[in-house]
Amino acid sequence: MDAALAALLLQQSPDAVIFAGTDGVIQVWNPAAEALFGYPASGAIGSDLNIIIPEQFQDAHWKGYDRALAAGETKYRGHALATRARHRDGHEFYIEMTFAIVKDEAGTVLGALAHCRDITERFERDRQQRRRLRDLEAELEQLRRGSGATP
Repeated sequence: MDAALAALLLQQSPDAVIFAGTDGVIQVWNPAAEALFGYPASGAIGSDLNIIIPEQFQDAHWKGYDRALAAGETKYRGHALATRARHRDGHEFYIEMTFAIVKDEAGTVLGALAHCRDITERFERDRQQRRRLRDLEAELEQLRRGSGATP
């Protein structure tokens, strides 16, 4: 692939594209990542991934990150993962991420690539629907018990 085209694809991707080396230090941070997380590339590149990971998830993140890099693959390959992220201003929100372990031509692991998008609105709507369904099921169960009816 032409290097100029690759740069255009990265710059114009509608999803945040982040690449961090084996040390977890961010090396690639596209404009969509800037918009999503609030950090300009100059503030993100050279920082570790903790800038976007809520503190309560950092230990689990690094265990999974190190395990995936050591194995040379991630259990989430081909699957989107919904998780919480932290914006530069400190607020947390929900993102959907896809991951890949990046290797060079010799198969040496270079780091991890992630594509991210904000799913906060969808996540909250789905959560409300699950709560409503749970409430309706409980109400139905109470009605069944009260009337002596069986399903």
